[in-house]
Amino acid sequence: MEEKKSVEKEPLVTHIYTADPSAHVFEGKLYVYPSHDLEHDGEDNDDGDEYQMEDYHILSLDDIGAPCIDNGEALNMRDVPWVSKQMWAPDAAYKNGKYYLYFPARDKDGIFRLGVAVGDRPEGPFKPEAEPIKGSFSIDPAVLVDDDGSSYIYFGGLWGGQLEKWETGEFVENPDPYPTDKPEVCPRVAKLTDDMLQFDGDVQRIQIVDEDGNPILAGDEDRRYFEGPWMHKYNGKYYFSYSTGTTHYLVYAVGDSPMGPFTYKGRILEPVIGWTTHHSIVEFKGKWYLFYHDSSLSGGINHRRCVKFRELKYNEDGTIVTMDPSKD
Repeated sequence: MEEKKSVEKEPLVTHIYTADPSAHVFEGKLYVYPSHDLEHDGEDNDDGDEYQMEDYHILSLDDIGAPCIDNGEALNMRDVPWVSKQMWAPDAAYKNGKYYLYFPARDKDGIFRLGVAVGDRPEGPFKPEAEPIKGSFSIDPAVLVDDDGSSYIYFGGLWGGQLEKWETGEFVENPDPYPTDKPEVCPRVAKLTDDMLQFDGDVQRIQIVDEDGNPILAGDEDRRYFEGPWMHKYNGKYYFSYSTGTTHYLVYAVGDSPMGPFTYKGRILEPVIGWTTHHSIVEFKGKWYLFYHDSSLSGGINHRRCVKFRELKYNEDGTIVTMDPSKD
């Protein structure tokens, strides 16, 4: 038998640029749902115009150290009637004997919405719904199917992700600058209907607080929410993790309910090569793993990224051991 090589902290694939990995265990294997960075020389700005992704390739591994398989194109924007451009970070879920691929994209008016596509296999192909999820907005969907079968979708991203534009409850193209001394622009969560295709009730704001119960402020860029939400459970607690964006940390907060509130606990990963960072956390064969991306494969070009992973460890009190990619 061929000996498995160590692939931790190395790009999962190098033949295409990948980012924003959502990792899941389906049918005893690891499946990774990344976005697909396209090579181009366009503008790089705070609206994210450099991220011109238009399709999804699902990756899979039989085991840690096994070859990573690119299962080919599972969905393309040309197959989604409502999409105009920028199919960004996706996630996937399994329920009712079906697999669901959730994704953000701009509609024909340039407004980010969330879409869903359905498949019979974890690697796809996926057939998209003809319209976006009603009432959806912004980017970065992440789905939790809880132990009782209830399902929740977390989402939201600042700047190019348009989250600030929805603070009034309606889309405002050019809102006033958000005050840094106010509580942060909150990420959002909604329950999903049993068929996994629509929101079940109103979208809720997720409150993140410090150890004293005070809301994290918008100006606290080391801790405030920016984008890339993820939810996982450990020892009965809900771990809500996310990217701080401008300060390039992956951080987390812990709560007793899937809809919060969550108490900020600390950093998961120090800054990597490249501007953005986006992640997922998954348990596989008794160990926990952090999947993330950086721009090392392209020498630091922000929109040419690669997916990596590393083992994640907890302290006895349930806090996560911080990792520093510049030192290990």
